[in-house]
Amino acid sequence: MIAIETALPGVLLIEPTVHGDGRGFFLETFNASKLAGTGVPALFLQDNHSRSGRGVVRGLHYQLASPQGKLVHVARGSIFDVAVDIRRGSPTFGMWHGVELSDANLYSLWIPPGFAHGFCVTSDIADVIYKCTTLYDAADDRGVAWNDSAIGIAWPRGELTVSPKDALYCGLNDARQDLPRYE
Repeated sequence: MIAIETALPGVLLIEPTVHGDGRGFFLETFNASKLAGTGVPALFLQDNHSRSGRGVVRGLHYQLASPQGKLVHVARGSIFDVAVDIRRGSPTFGMWHGVELSDANLYSLWIPPGFAHGFCVTSDIADVIYKCTTLYDAADDRGVAWNDSAIGIAWPRGELTVSPKDALYCGLNDARQDLPRYE
């Protein structure tokens, strides 16, 4: 298991060690001792699983009072996964990093607290499983517009589907006063 730094400090691409043979493969999607010292915590409080069809965009989500770190993995299909630095005062505020996560490359992405998260499904179906450092709190649920031109995410081309809730989120500059501070 290798943690690879991205352009956003703290956001890590996790490349697993895959043990394969004629029967299939085995890998660890998380191992606290192997990720010790990388910034990925040893304790997660909630696991989530979402299934979506091609072109579905989920995000950009974050929690304000109890920010979640997320370790994202794709069990089936492929997604374009995105982290956006939303920490006011951060040198990388408003910058994003996107990567393909799939059942072919088997990578995971660590998105620390203070970053918004979203993804777009690029296969017919995708099962996305992610570990969270804090429990979900609907009252603390926030988001930034997935298509905010101030962020400029290069989403995959094609017909995209966004939930009514996600379509109502404002841009990063309009949400600025409610965003977490960079520590």
